Amino acid sequence: MPKVEQKQVVINEIKEKLAKAKSVVMVDARGLTVDQDTALRKKLRESGVDYKVYKNTMVNLAVNDTQFEGLKPFLAGPSAFAFVYDDTNAAGIFSKEMKAMPKLELKAGFVVDTVYDAKGIKAIADIPSREVLLSKLLGSFKSPMASFARVVKAIAEKQPEATEA
Repeated sequence: MPKVEQKQVVINEIKEKLAKAKSVVMVDARGLTVDQDTALRKKLRESGVDYKVYKNTMVNLAVNDTQFEGLKPFLAGPSAFAFVYDDTNAAGIFSKEMKAMPKLELKAGFVVDTVYDAKGIKAIADIPSREVLLSKLLGSFKSPMASFARVVKAIAEKQPEATEA
């Protein structure tokens, strides 16, 4: 297969992944050991995240005329891409792994029709998971109701019982 056709196959693969992706996170994984990279890939795979290294020129061609075009300014230096097809917070996974792998760096990302730089994607990484947010929400609903119930019970206990005539 000629080189041009080989490149087109890769560009089409990237376009397919972008078409299905709800979000994309770009990282610079330079300096990771093979063991660290393998562990990172395993965690991402277990979370349903598609992680792959592509040449920036291929991604640059694939994002043309798409909603992901805002990622172009960040396509410099080595880049690895995490394609997320559900509500998984890939940036959060990277953020947790960065503690053990200081050479791993967030570069940029695309979440909900918006492109974020490294600082913005780090802020997204710090957002708790959906389950944690739901449990906090339910806890905040429960707290006022429990307080109200205690107050009503205390008032009921203070009042003398009415005697029947």
